[in-house]
Amino acid sequence: MTNHTTTPSPLPGGPLARRTILSGALGLAGAAGLAACGSGSSGVPGQAPQTPGGAGGATGYSGPKVSLQFWNGFTGGDGPFMKKLVDQFNTEHPNIAVSMNTMQWADYYTKLPAAVTSGKGPEIGIMHVDSVATNAARKVIQPLDDVASALKLSETDFAPVPWKAGLYNGQRYSIPLDVHPLGFFYNKSVMEKAGLDPEKPPTNADEYGAALDAMKSKGLQGHWASPFPFTGGLTVQSLIYQFGGALFSDDASEVLWADEPGVKAMTWFQDLVKNGHSAPKIAQDADLVALENGKTAFNWNGIWTINTLGAKSGLQWGVAPLPNIGGTKAAWAGSHQFVLPTLRTPDENKSTAARVFLNWISTKSIEWAKGGQVPARNSVRESAEFKALKDQSTLATQIDDLHFLPAVAGIGDAMPEFDKALNLAINGGQDPAKVLGDAAGRATKILEANKKKYGG
Repeated sequence: MTNHTTTPSPLPGGPLARRTILSGALGLAGAAGLAACGSGSSGVPGQAPQTPGGAGGATGYSGPKVSLQFWNGFTGGDGPFMKKLVDQFNTEHPNIAVSMNTMQWADYYTKLPAAVTSGKGPEIGIMHVDSVATNAARKVIQPLDDVASALKLSETDFAPVPWKAGLYNGQRYSIPLDVHPLGFFYNKSVMEKAGLDPEKPPTNADEYGAALDAMKSKGLQGHWASPFPFTGGLTVQSLIYQFGGALFSDDASEVLWADEPGVKAMTWFQDLVKNGHSAPKIAQDADLVALENGKTAFNWNGIWTINTLGAKSGLQWGVAPLPNIGGTKAAWAGSHQFVLPTLRTPDENKSTAARVFLNWISTKSIEWAKGGQVPARNSVRESAEFKALKDQSTLATQIDDLHFLPAVAGIGDAMPEFDKALNLAINGGQDPAKVLGDAAGRATKILEANKKKYGG
């Protein structure tokens, strides 16, 4: 927990800008600025994956000068941090020129398969972890087992959760760069108005309930419940894991969000509105704006919110791991993962140079952490420099309690059904068990169709 007053931030972007981290990763429908990932044709745009020489980048690159394209969706305040790293790499590697092409994530996930098909794809890319399996199935990206083997990368080098997430059908298709978990943000001034200790935010269900009641007794609404996938959906997903449940079975053959843990999670969130702890039918991002304006004390939001709140002069706020409401420590998280798109015409020099870049950026990801991320590589996360980033370090303590969707092709297509249930429960006041059950039925049909589409 950190004391904040007027600390300036290098990332003054608002909630919409920060939401670009999620865009394309969650299969979200109907939310401004968020686009589905994993949808689209089941055709195979890429050619057969190639296995380059060059020891997977382990021995560096000493060949003729090559130019590499690096595509990503870092259009928010995180973009300059990545650009700084790219510039540093180019300075240190005069025979490799990396050009960074940044676009909106929705455009990225549309353009990349088409570019690979036409032979005009980039040599390097970034994908949200939930997109890796789908693009691996479509052969948009190539296996990276050679990279992991040559560089002697293993689970011992990375946090286990994001490392394992890069596997699809027994092969590695991505190397993790970061995780960006949900965290607990609180307005200290509002807590003080309710007679609460602003340096001791609640850590469990009983403390959380008592804090909300204390604020209600003072005419304050403690936690606004968003009916939108961001942040309401991420909050309820975290709660499902905390109550011991899951969204899907490991192979995504079953939709599990309508089971008892899911009903408990959605009911807890819905009760924030029913019991007067939240304003009803709030707008997109209104929950965070309310915290900034002193209308509410608590908000569960992504780690990127550190920089958003840090830009608010005079705001007294803090951040902590998510309170354990359900009995099991757990939090939703996303992850940016490096991928190497399939090249229509294999080029050993470019392939080797791309692998050198991938490994170099991974080891230098402390700069990336300053943009509001938790490095996936252990050596960076455990460094004194990262530990000096108090807020990011606070949320990094959740590293072993994070959850991603299973690595199943097209799984993101099912998530809009969950989002519909969220809206009906929070905005419509409908029975959580019914709306989740109906949504699970629709999602099951989508997953069955995708199994036929993608195979496996």
